[in-house]
Amino acid sequence: MNNTTYSVKKSEIESKWYIIDASNKPLGRVATEAAKLLRGKHKPTFTPNLDVGDHVIILNCSQAILTGNKLNKKIYRSHSGYIGGMKETSAKNMLEKNPEKAMMLAIKGMLPHNSLGASQLKKLRVYAGNEHENIAQKPEVWNF
Repeated sequence: MNNTTYSVKKSEIESKWYIIDASNKPLGRVATEAAKLLRGKHKPTFTPNLDVGDHVIILNCSQAILTGNKLNKKIYRSHSGYIGGMKETSAKNMLEKNPEKAMMLAIKGMLPHNSLGASQLKKLRVYAGNEHENIAQKPEVWNF
């Protein structure tokens, strides 16, 4: 009996394109599905140290919802590194002005915080509306 673990090679990695529709779905649920696809956890050839994930297109981010009282209480914070350089934006403001960034930040937090996660995040395309420019890649619809 062979007790070796199979590890996928870079030449064997195949990547597909998927579309996720975020309209009337919780932002976090959409983000977890996207992170799963970007990492490649849905594949039997998942390898934690390689980028085996697929490309993901998220449509209708402006129609994603936040459950509970998150719309009023959740705050996005960023810091420039300088004294007094902290900026705070409420979730309500973020979803009105820049819903793509809210979705991107949610997904970014679910990926590894290293160069592997950065390369996986580059495979993500986020759009506020229903139009996208990746028709040539023939993306499949991902239902969850």
